Order: sequence, then C-alpha cells, then structure tokens
Amino acid sequence: MRILGLIPMRAGSKGIPGKNKKLLCGKPLMQYTIEAALASQLLTDVVVSTEDAELATLATKLGAEVPFIRPARLAEDTTPSIDVVAHALEALDDLYRNYNAVCLLQVTTPFRTAVHIDAAITQFKNGTHEALVSVQEVPHVYNPHWVFEKDKSGILRIATGEATIISRRQDLPKAYIRDGAIYITKTPTILYRKTLLGSNLGCIELSDYNNVNLDTELDWAVAENHIHNFD
Repeated sequence: MRILGLIPMRAGSKGIPGKNKKLLCGKPLMQYTIEAALASQLLTDVVVSTEDAELATLATKLGAEVPFIRPARLAEDTTPSIDVVAHALEALDDLYRNYNAVCLLQVTTPFRTAVHIDAAITQFKNGTHEALVSVQEVPHVYNPHWVFEKDKSGILRIATGEATIISRRQDLPKAYIRDGAIYITKTPTILYRKTLLGSNLGCIELSDYNNVNLDTELDWAVAENHIHNFD
C-alpha cells in the first residue's frame, strides 16, 4: 500500500505567530514532525504542503519534499483540512504520483514519533476501516455521559440524551477525543466523499506519548517544559 505522509503548514498563524518555523528548544517546530515522518518505515513519501516560499525552503533543508506550492486561497484561517489534502493528492497526481491513502501529520502535535506513525499504519493496513485517527481517552469527569447541556428553557439535560445519569464512575463507557497527531484516510474517501473521517472510522490510542496541541503561547510553554523534563 502506497501511503503519502502529508505535512501541511502555512505562514499565517494568529495564536503563535510564525509557529511552524519558530524554535522549540532549539529546533524549528516543523522539524519534530518531519523527522518523525522520515524515520517511519511505512510511509512511501514525505511531502510538505505550504503556500510560503520560506517554509518550503526550510522544509526541503530538513529532508521533506515540496513538489508543489499550495495556492494562497487554500491557506486561509478558514480553509478546511480536507481541501488541503485533496489539493495535494491532485497536485501529485499531475506529477504521476499516486497513493492508496494519506497519513496527515500536523505540525502542531510535535511529540508523536515514527513508532506511533508505523503502529497506526499497521493497524490501518490490517483492518477494514476507511479512515483511522489517533485518540486520547477522556478523563471520567469529562465523560459525555456526565456532561450537561442547557435546553431552550435553560434546563440542564444529559448531553448524550439519556433520561437518567450513570451514577457510578466504574459503569461509564470509555470515551475518546481526537488528539490531532495522526489521521490516515483512503484516497477515494478524500477525493470523492470529501472527508478525512469517512463513515467507518477506526482509532489508535497512542502510548508513551505526551499529547500537546500547539494553539496558544501557553501550549508552547507546556511543550518546552515537557522537552526539558524529558531530557
């Protein structure tokens, strides 16, 4: 199975200005993801999608390919990820490069490793799902069966729609959130169904992994602290 490792990045970032090239403990943020992707044994190619010439040059120096430049219209704050991934597949198809699936690796989750990537790909290849995402278990205090929503009258209702609450923590079913580290999706699902998740979604819970999703300066400080403690 030919699997494209796709790393999207753009110049515009409001939460952390210039974050993709900003140094995180001495390394450009993008380098963490590029190095993990290049160390994978199961990715066919590692390609960066960007609209920015400076980011493209740096990514190339770090060993990734930048065989096309993304149009600026696909690098806005509101641009859906699916449009970026579909454009990459179409641009590579124009270069006679085809893939069975895409492994999307976001720069903002820098601590996933090649081991995590290959574990996710192996599970995906051995399964029947059209897409697979990495997840983290939700702490029981935030389990959706214990979350309430207000209705139009201001009355609290259980978010799951149940009439009665599950009273014991031990009886709660496990719940998960996407952690943003790994998305793997079959090419037809991306191009023809226009979704990264599909209707038959699998998941992998990453182990030995500190999940940090870099959206704010506080997130950046947490990431730096993690690296210092790890070292």
